[in-house]
Amino acid sequence: MKNEKEYDLIVIGGGAAGMMAAIVAAREKKSVLLLEKLSQIGAKLKATGGGRCNLTNTLDNEEFMAKFGRNGRFMQDALKQFDYKALTHFFKEIGVETHAPDGFRVFPTSHSSSTIIEALLDEMQRLGIEILTSQKAKKILHVDNCINGVKTAEHLFHAKNVIVATGGLGYPTLGAEGDGHDMAIELGHKVTELHPAMMPLHTKERWVENCRADTIPKVELRVAMKKYSKLRADGDLIFTKSGIRGPVVLDAARDLTPLLDKYGEVPILLNLTKGMNEEQISKHLKEVLSKATHTTMLELVNTLLPAPLSNELCLMAGVDPQATYSKISGAQRAKLTTLLVWTPLTITGHDGFKMAMITRGGVDLKEINPKTMQSKVIKGLYFCGEIMNLDGPCGGYNLQWSFASGALAGQLSKSIL
Repeated sequence: MKNEKEYDLIVIGGGAAGMMAAIVAAREKKSVLLLEKLSQIGAKLKATGGGRCNLTNTLDNEEFMAKFGRNGRFMQDALKQFDYKALTHFFKEIGVETHAPDGFRVFPTSHSSSTIIEALLDEMQRLGIEILTSQKAKKILHVDNCINGVKTAEHLFHAKNVIVATGGLGYPTLGAEGDGHDMAIELGHKVTELHPAMMPLHTKERWVENCRADTIPKVELRVAMKKYSKLRADGDLIFTKSGIRGPVVLDAARDLTPLLDKYGEVPILLNLTKGMNEEQISKHLKEVLSKATHTTMLELVNTLLPAPLSNELCLMAGVDPQATYSKISGAQRAKLTTLLVWTPLTITGHDGFKMAMITRGGVDLKEINPKTMQSKVIKGLYFCGEIMNLDGPCGGYNLQWSFASGALAGQLSKSIL
């Protein structure tokens, strides 16, 4: 085992949080070593947002934290120091222009994650940060409850401060193995239950595979269980061969995967008609009929939804898609209208962490100081990013949190002992 020189800080993980932590510490004239087990840094960041890299969004901090649920306020100190304005200013400083084309989501103007990764790498090189790739941390060393280094397969690196930024379990092909969680547990930390999140979902109903051609905009998804009736999400939806995907599904999956583990299946309701209620739908259908009395039911519903989906909803209501409105009973009309307002589906599964963009769960927040990101269990140990028990929806939330927590952790409580 080769002994290496001592650093002020060792960062484990070369993702968004780890790179930011390393840069902030190096700007404070600290000697920094960044260890990345893959052959290149930023692998998961490169895949973010389909490669477009949705960095953050323009919500104020209170609204931003609320989107993370009950644990959201843990971010207060990190966001106070490094909100979306500070993040975009940081990137401008290192040569990356950003914009919010929809007024909400913030992207690099290049709409390429490579722009972000290259700029971060250039800044780390400028600051003299030592970057070692293909170096998997095996063990975090400590003496008398104080950090004193990191052991890899071939090397022993010394430091009084270590930041763990290894991420969660999502996308194992991009390096996610849960090794950071294992190291945290070994050091005395508690890790909550881990669930895959932000991913497509499977349904019991097979009719969905007939509706794959179109994206349904502005869908509302609700959990149809009394105890969880407040769980809901909004966004575009896409039907797949085995279920559903799209932004609304990615957001809902954060809450649904734990329920699947608990109950086996989860009933949901989808409003596919842009929030229209029964009265509005009935009014719309009558207006269409007033102009074309011989319109078939398929043509009628098709004024609201794509034809394949319209056909399936007619069949679910027991309505002949080729029949005219006057030929179906009042009960059939009522059932069809109800289905147009709330279409039921049953979520039965998913493809596991291999398709999960993020992880729900992580290092228990009660054991981390939110003002510094330092462990309350062992001195000199810090956490940042997805490894902690904090996850948000789509729209730049999780990257902003990674950068903000990395920036706070990188300050090392403003001093090194």
